[in-house]
Amino acid sequence: MPVPPTVQLRSVVLDCPDPPALARFYAALLGGRALTDDPEWCEVRVDGLSMKLAFQQATAYRAPEWPDGVPQQLHLDLTVTDLDAASARAVALGARVLGDPVEEPGSVFVVHADPAGHPFCLCLDRPQP
Repeated sequence: MPVPPTVQLRSVVLDCPDPPALARFYAALLGGRALTDDPEWCEVRVDGLSMKLAFQQATAYRAPEWPDGVPQQLHLDLTVTDLDAASARAVALGARVLGDPVEEPGSVFVVHADPAGHPFCLCLDRPQP
């Protein structure tokens, strides 16, 4: 029986109207570095991670409307150690808060939109009783 090939996640790619701007936003948010030489394809690399976050120009891009309206196709969940501080930093970098904190077993999260309108969640894990 042949051995199946190894498959690893290489990147998560977000369509957007301005790849360099969105790459700079996520590089600042994640403490990574933005590679913006090509205005149609940009990447964020974070030390210690083999996977990258990439941004591809889409001229007909329409931002999702969360929670109803134009549907989101994916979103990022980002774990943080201080939800209030991380949310304030994201907003200072150009994000918008889309709703109140949501409590769930073991965590609380707040949904934001990045500067291109993609929803992402800042998540604070909590020990369960």
